[in-house]
Amino acid sequence: MIRILIAKIGLDGHDRGAKIISKYLRDKGHEVVYSGIRHTPSSIVKIAIQEDVDLIGVSILSGAHNTLIPQLLKELKKNKLKTPVLVGGIIPKKDADHLESLGVKKVFHTVSSLDKIEKYLHEIN
Repeated sequence: MIRILIAKIGLDGHDRGAKIISKYLRDKGHEVVYSGIRHTPSSIVKIAIQEDVDLIGVSILSGAHNTLIPQLLKELKKNKLKTPVLVGGIIPKKDADHLESLGVKKVFHTVSSLDKIEKYLHEIN
């Protein structure tokens, strides 16, 4: 079982995808903590510490991924956490490549299958 934080950062209020992946992963036997919407990168790190998660999955549809995800990675580093970060949402390929170069473990696009995402979790844990 993997303990996963599904997070929403910034002003992105679109949480349907985050709720779908949370339920799917719970049904597959994982322990899932859902942050709810409109968190800051630092509040996501606080939740990750408090909940002692194995990884953080960020769902983002607002287009602010190039600002918010680097801030999240910086907060993790500042807190000396090496928790892997996965990102999902509407993210152009060049931005996905950039985020992965900064330290995001993997970027999943809205067309990614839930089975593929869950399989990847086992590959990295």
